Amino acid sequence: MIAEVAWLCFLFPFAGALLSPVLARIHPKLRDYGAVFFSFLAALSSVMFIPYLFHPSKLPIESAFVWLTTPIELRVGVLIDPLSIVMANVVAVISFIIMVYSLGYMKGDPSLTRWWMWMNLFIGSMLLLVLSNNLLFLFVGWKMVGLCSYGLIGFYYRDEKKYWIGGPSPTKYCTPSHAGLKALVVTSAGDVLMLGGILIMYSYSGTLNILELYETSSIWIPEMAKSSGMILLASILLLAGPIGKSAQFPLHEWLPEAMAGPGPVSALIHAATMVKSGVYLVARFIPIFFYGYWVAGCSEASYFFILTAWVGAITAFLAATQGMVSLELKKALAFSTVSQIGYMMLALGVSGLTAPSLMGGFTSGMFHLVNHALFKACLFLCAGSVIHTAHSIYMNDMGSIRKYMPFTWIFMFIAALSLMGVPPLPGFWSKDAILVSCLEAHNYPLFLLALITVVVTSFYTLRFIGMVFHGSESKNVEKLKQKGTHLGEAHRTMVGACGVLAITIIVLGIFGLPLEHLLGEGFGYTMEKLHLPVEHATEHSMPHLLVPLLSVISVVIGIVPAYLLYISRKIDPEGMLEKYLTLKVLHKFFWNRWYIDRFYYMFFVGGMTKLFTSVPKYIENPLDKLFHKIIPSIPGRLYDGGRLILASKYGREEVEGAPEEEPVVGISIGLALLLVLFCIALYLIAMFIRGWLISP
Repeated sequence: MIAEVAWLCFLFPFAGALLSPVLARIHPKLRDYGAVFFSFLAALSSVMFIPYLFHPSKLPIESAFVWLTTPIELRVGVLIDPLSIVMANVVAVISFIIMVYSLGYMKGDPSLTRWWMWMNLFIGSMLLLVLSNNLLFLFVGWKMVGLCSYGLIGFYYRDEKKYWIGGPSPTKYCTPSHAGLKALVVTSAGDVLMLGGILIMYSYSGTLNILELYETSSIWIPEMAKSSGMILLASILLLAGPIGKSAQFPLHEWLPEAMAGPGPVSALIHAATMVKSGVYLVARFIPIFFYGYWVAGCSEASYFFILTAWVGAITAFLAATQGMVSLELKKALAFSTVSQIGYMMLALGVSGLTAPSLMGGFTSGMFHLVNHALFKACLFLCAGSVIHTAHSIYMNDMGSIRKYMPFTWIFMFIAALSLMGVPPLPGFWSKDAILVSCLEAHNYPLFLLALITVVVTSFYTLRFIGMVFHGSESKNVEKLKQKGTHLGEAHRTMVGACGVLAITIIVLGIFGLPLEHLLGEGFGYTMEKLHLPVEHATEHSMPHLLVPLLSVISVVIGIVPAYLLYISRKIDPEGMLEKYLTLKVLHKFFWNRWYIDRFYYMFFVGGMTKLFTSVPKYIENPLDKLFHKIIPSIPGRLYDGGRLILASKYGREEVEGAPEEEPVVGISIGLALLLVLFCIALYLIAMFIRGWLISP
């Protein structure tokens, strides 16, 4: 029966998307609650998978039917294993909570039918992605998720000024339609490359079924290794899709602009679900490349793990530094999302650097995925409530909002502590496990970079908490009070959704270690079933005792200056920048996002603009002149030349009144000259072809 439930899990949201316009015709409230109900059914279906995590011996379960027989046999189906169970619950349950939040946040919006259609279609596409049993239909869900993301980011496609993000002046603003297009283009670039990697894998394995790829890896991976560089090429192509979809360096610049969408979009797509799809896909590929490197002995397979680990570590640090200076609340959280996904990629990368680090890296990466989905969804939903109340996206337009929104402050503060990695909240357990995995892989540069990122994360987290909820009231808040604007908690559905997430974070923190152990057992059983060399590190080794201490110290190092600057206000941030030139230069560098985004616009956007203006000027117009003016005028010019020759023969200055045979002779001379030129051209072409044919 569980297989049928898996089918229903992603079909329910699709049904909700299709029925939303029909229900809207009957009554708007029926449309609203109907859309939420279908997302509830998807969440209920995913929860029914959880008991199987306690009995991993019954997994995997696959249900499929033959869709195509020619030219290849293609079976469409669902795959239930520990990885898909975890991802399905993260997607479906948190999406349902966000849908409930949307009831209050989107209330009164004239485009609610379109909203519910996009949201349910997105949830269904994401569940199709994580439950699919083969790479082809996984890719179908992958592209549908990208399409829905484009529609939701650009939801306010009319580009009214109040929905612009970016700024303040002189920093450029970004419209929702531009942000949606940017997300679609950047992620699609990675998707095309990933499709190439999937096709290479299929050409050697002869299958797209995930379980068959695992089972036959002993045959096709050594065959692929015979072509030097092929496994490396496949690794790069397959990673391009996750790097783009999960906003990792160098395809990470689309995510900050994706904050142009409504608040629930930021929580749904860019905290809980879509950006996790890349992490999920990397986790799916790990058994293949781990077997290739540690069992089949193909050294090129190690590059998959090296690239994943270093891309994750660099992205985690790079994005965290940008979060330190951001003024937009949701954009600061977006940089945080990019950084935290970098941690997940780092963990999955180190899982293959040494054989004993497989289970530690894999489990810690997926455990952090679950924790991040909870605390970041809570942060984004609370941020949406704050922006809703303050009528501004900028943190310096807030300040001292805690007294107006006490519940939102408590919920957001709990989520922020988990983001920083304060024990005993779940963010601490998973981040600690990732750091331990780096040490177990004996990669100290990665460990050091991850530890420095912990310091930066603590700083920017307390910074946005202080700027929003503490300090003195901003001029914007004072103006709102003078106008009589309501300054208080948001709609009860919004507060309730944030509260549920905050309570879940606390509960998950209390049971964090047992949950990590449960996930480790489930993943470990799956790896052993695939005949991978699963080794477990010593539980009471020195790194396990050292890492928590270093992690807490790093958190304190980041918290102290942020507290002095943004909560107690004993130090003036602007005064610090004016006093120390180095800090001012770093601030400008981070504010401009390491100039990466500017380079992309200059090279790709500006470069393409110059290209399509230069091509007509320097190529099309000269060719047009050559073929349509110069060449057609040659016979006439030759004719005129012949007449001039005859005119000089008769000793006349003008050709008028020449003998009647003169035009005939002139034409004959012109044609003769043209024939000579034609023969020369034929000779040159023949010599070129001859040289090309006999060349080695």
